[in-house]
Amino acid sequence: MTTEMGAALRRIQLGNALSAFGNGFTVPFLFIYVAQVRDLGATTAGVVLAAYAVAALCVLPFTGRAIDQRGPLPVAMTGAVLAAIGAMGFGLASTAVTVVAASAVMGAGVAIIAPSLATLIVWCSTTKTRSRAFATQFFLNNLGLGIGGLIGGLMVDTSRPGSFTLLFSIEAVMFLVLGAVVCTVRLPRTSRIECAPSDKAPGGWRMLVRDRAMVQLCVLGGVMFFACYGQFESGLAAFATEVTRIQPATLGIALAANTAVIVAAQFLILKKIERRRRSRVIAAVGLIWTVAWVAAGVSGLLHGSHAVATVTLISTYALFGLGEAMLSPTVAPLVADLAPARMIGQYNSAFALVKQLALAVGPAVGGLMAGAGMWGAYIGMLIAFSLGITWLALRMGRGLTPAQDNPHAVVPAPREPLAADRPLVTGRPVEASVGG
Repeated sequence: MTTEMGAALRRIQLGNALSAFGNGFTVPFLFIYVAQVRDLGATTAGVVLAAYAVAALCVLPFTGRAIDQRGPLPVAMTGAVLAAIGAMGFGLASTAVTVVAASAVMGAGVAIIAPSLATLIVWCSTTKTRSRAFATQFFLNNLGLGIGGLIGGLMVDTSRPGSFTLLFSIEAVMFLVLGAVVCTVRLPRTSRIECAPSDKAPGGWRMLVRDRAMVQLCVLGGVMFFACYGQFESGLAAFATEVTRIQPATLGIALAANTAVIVAAQFLILKKIERRRRSRVIAAVGLIWTVAWVAAGVSGLLHGSHAVATVTLISTYALFGLGEAMLSPTVAPLVADLAPARMIGQYNSAFALVKQLALAVGPAVGGLMAGAGMWGAYIGMLIAFSLGITWLALRMGRGLTPAQDNPHAVVPAPREPLAADRPLVTGRPVEASVGG
């Protein structure tokens, strides 16, 4: 990596970490803030979370084309400003209409930021360094969210709405800091040239959906996000409190265990997997998450031993963290390596759209099954989805090129020997014989 690329990447990662830190101040408290602090009720809180997701789904189909046409820097700055306006609006809103509007604006801004930053990381890394760059981003995201959530938890007071206004103000400032940091990034000249859009070259969604490998990766991504991330805030949390019967405070410990595994193991895992086939790594994650869901099911059966049940459930969250740490240096670089240079933004946005859909559908399905008490079917479904991850990953791997599946294992073609390297006969280089 050149010095120019390294400096740009460090600034991008710094801005990303600060925005994650600000986001951590508010994410755990959104529902409580709307339902209890502003006294707007649980129904309005649900609408607020839905507005956040719907706004993201609305802007993502257009974000990729904007990135490829205008470049990721102005798009990222636009997203940061929108997210800051939404965060500040949250802190000042006191009616259902204003809080839903603020949620939609912030959801749109955050959705725009994600593929923009991913594209910037692609531009400022090489095929060989991309896994480490995305692993660093994921590590800093979780570290920022964890620290922000911890500090935010110490600052909030449900009897003082002003304490929440302060949290949202800090989040708004952090988004603006992200925008300011992105403004200072000087992209490597080679990246700008290689990734510049071509007006004559075909592109867009039609070309993307004809890319079989990308379609397979999107299907796989949808299953992954549904079976893990989409269950944290709904089905799994409900299962933990209603079936395993752990205390809400213990649920916080389980979430902390998830973050701790990611932070502690990210770079240790990276050394083990970055030279392995990406499809095999994703397949292994499916098996790990299968064990995690089995452990969750077992925890619900251990009513007579509360301590063992609690430890077993916490291990579920820890195993999810292990799988997440394996995916962060694997999936995002694969999206980048599948994309034509002129469509990196489009591919990143398409994958972000799949993620957002899964994060919208996952909690809805989990919440419905939890409300109906279908716990056996719920755990069985997610075990099947996790095994499906393994099957889909191995199937996808058969269609990937060696460079896409494991760029570290691709050996460059040997250079043709120079005349000076060839043996001399009668004072002249021996010509290579064809078929000899």
